[in-house]
Amino acid sequence: MEWLRSAACVDEDPELFFPVGTAGPALRDVSAATRVCARCRVADACLTYALSNGRASGVWGGPCEEERDALLRTTRTTSTTRTTGTTRTTSSTRTT
Repeated sequence: MEWLRSAACVDEDPELFFPVGTAGPALRDVSAATRVCARCRVADACLTYALSNGRASGVWGGPCEEERDALLRTTRTTSTTRTTGTTRTTSSTRTT
């Protein structure tokens, strides 16, 4: 984790990146943490670390918990599809 020394968050309050709750002040903290990540030159390494090591809480590399969950689901689905060689298609039916 050598990249951590170069992170924009190194001098920030760690609590900013681990808000408690899902409304009000917690949303403001997530927004502020995301802005710090947006100016960070090692955000990609940070996000990769979080995804690879199962960091479920906090803001890592920009995405919040819910966004990383979505990234992990997409990655797993894509990986499973490639591994099994299947292609998923969806069809919609139209009623008149």
